[in-house]
Amino acid sequence: MARMLGGTGALHFLAPEPFDAIVPRALPGSPRTWTYLSGAAELAVAAAVALPRTRRAGALAAAGLFAAVFPANMKMARDWRHRPAPLKAIAYGRLPLQLPMVAWALHTAHAAGRRDARP
Repeated sequence: MARMLGGTGALHFLAPEPFDAIVPRALPGSPRTWTYLSGAAELAVAAAVALPRTRRAGALAAAGLFAAVFPANMKMARDWRHRPAPLKAIAYGRLPLQLPMVAWALHTAHAAGRRDARP
């Protein structure tokens, strides 16, 4: 999970344009600002998940982050609804993947909590 979040977080800075395009218009300010803020959040959460001492809190933050980016994935699906079938499948396929990602993060938090509770 830390690798995935770290890689995606880094992409927000290395290639921000695709992320800018899926920032919901209802958010105030520049899409680029939201791209950088969400990238920084992903990097911070990745670091927290990677460290055993902060893994539980990081995994809980990851669950929240995965839920928070759902509107961007919905915007992408709506924007890509007229694209060729393979691209449309990618956009729509991302939507149900959010649930297992949230579940993965919660499972990680629970497992980290059990390890922390050991005497």
